[in-house]
Amino acid sequence: MRKDNKVYVIGHKNPDTDSICSAIAYADIKNRTTKGTYVAKRAGQINEETEFVLKYFHVPAPGYLPDVGTQVKDMDLHETPGAANNMSVKRAWKLMQEHNAVTLPITDKEGKVEGLITTGDIAKSYMDAYDNTLLAQARTQYRSIADTVDGQIIVGNEHGYFIKGKVVMGLSQPDTMESFIDEDDLVILGNRAEDQLCAIEANASCLIVCLGAKVGKTIQKLAEERNQVIISTPYDSFTVARLIHQSIPIKYFMKKDNLVIFRSDDFTDKIKDIMTKTRYRAFPVVNTRGKYIGTVSRRNFMSIKKKQLILVDHNERSQAVDNIEEAEILEILDHHRIGSLETFQPIMFRNQPVGCTATIMYEIYAEKYLEIPENIAGLLCAAILSDTLMFRSPTCTERDKEAAQELAKIAKIEIESFANKMFRAGSNLSSKTPEEIFYQDYKKFIVDNLVFGVGQISFMSEEELQTVKDRLMPYMEKECGNNGVKMVFFMLTNIIKESTELLCYGEGSDGLVYEAFGEKVEDSSCRLEGVVSRKKQLIPKFMNALQQ
Repeated sequence: MRKDNKVYVIGHKNPDTDSICSAIAYADIKNRTTKGTYVAKRAGQINEETEFVLKYFHVPAPGYLPDVGTQVKDMDLHETPGAANNMSVKRAWKLMQEHNAVTLPITDKEGKVEGLITTGDIAKSYMDAYDNTLLAQARTQYRSIADTVDGQIIVGNEHGYFIKGKVVMGLSQPDTMESFIDEDDLVILGNRAEDQLCAIEANASCLIVCLGAKVGKTIQKLAEERNQVIISTPYDSFTVARLIHQSIPIKYFMKKDNLVIFRSDDFTDKIKDIMTKTRYRAFPVVNTRGKYIGTVSRRNFMSIKKKQLILVDHNERSQAVDNIEEAEILEILDHHRIGSLETFQPIMFRNQPVGCTATIMYEIYAEKYLEIPENIAGLLCAAILSDTLMFRSPTCTERDKEAAQELAKIAKIEIESFANKMFRAGSNLSSKTPEEIFYQDYKKFIVDNLVFGVGQISFMSEEELQTVKDRLMPYMEKECGNNGVKMVFFMLTNIIKESTELLCYGEGSDGLVYEAFGEKVEDSSCRLEGVVSRKKQLIPKFMNALQQ
């Protein structure tokens, strides 16, 4: 049975400080006001600025969730217990009947799968049971033999094994029996003492005495002296002969090569193809540590439970976590334009024209009369300062300023001092590769059939800005043509001067910049004075130019 009933609160790919901090805050709000378990997640790697903020307020980073496609753990697993390899066929069959299972995984002491046996394998073992040495070949334990025939070991070591000889019926006259009983055989007998003595003297390794017949003290003593085993059973000889093959340990019949085993974190689109090409009806599932947890079959696809998500700081499919279409979106909280995401049913969609999603979170805390924890207040204040470039961005509203000031009081921080530390941490890219810098805050946008991407990094000085410019161009070229992207832009934003150097690449990118801003692009870049916001200044002008 699926036990993971969590709702994931998650921001966009290449998350910024607002995306991460708002996810953490909204998970806190939901856990304090709504039944269920809400967990903040991230869809990408955390940038230097956000890492600084999380460490400053001693908050761990959300777990990484790059793909929300359905996985094996989202299915209702059949919790068939694993069986030890020395379990008898009889016990295994009973276990399968109790759990309505057609496949029984065989596991070791650590819970690792070492083999499989199916009802078909058991049936085949009966159809092929012509060899009367099969019990010995399978090294069958005497206590398993006794258990299978509902018998009792009255002489001998129950932990011993029948490893040599054949199974024979000792129902003839003693002089006839002597001719076909060999040393180490297992002999099925009646109540005649002379037959039992004959088997003892022939050095049979095990005697099974049927119909609960008495075994005399002399016979018992002789058997004990020769290390022979005597089992008493209430069944007749025909029943014993029919049942005795069920005492064979399942390891003798189990399949142990080329096993198809799924992990709980395997994606269902992958396992579906494997299932259709394999003859087995059920497949063992192991957790991430390799321990067996249950089985899954094709019919379990009918009970897949989609991952449940709450999206914050985005509502565009191109910016969402991979395989978003396979998840169930419960809510969206955002401050961007309404994008391309679709839902199967009506949901709570809160979209407000403010500079930061964290401002919306601050208002929700107030609406629900919740006290904001000091560390979360710090996160939300940092997110507002980041998204509004310390109130310099045209996206900033009075509501953002008021929220940041109140949050700063709760978090016990001084806004300007903290913002300077945060921005400098974010612009310190010396330890990052060009690829990490490029994808740190990169988003894709779609207008009609045109796909273009825009990245952005903010700096406190012109010197910092120039250090990364030349390193980014190769990745702009690489990204262009990737997943249909036709044009790539990158904003190198100077917070203090409130300006952006825009890097451009791709056919038509120069013309789009000129149409939108009236600025000519030279050597793949141009200066945009007063432009600091991707959301409110760059993207709307690009959209208007493209639509015209």
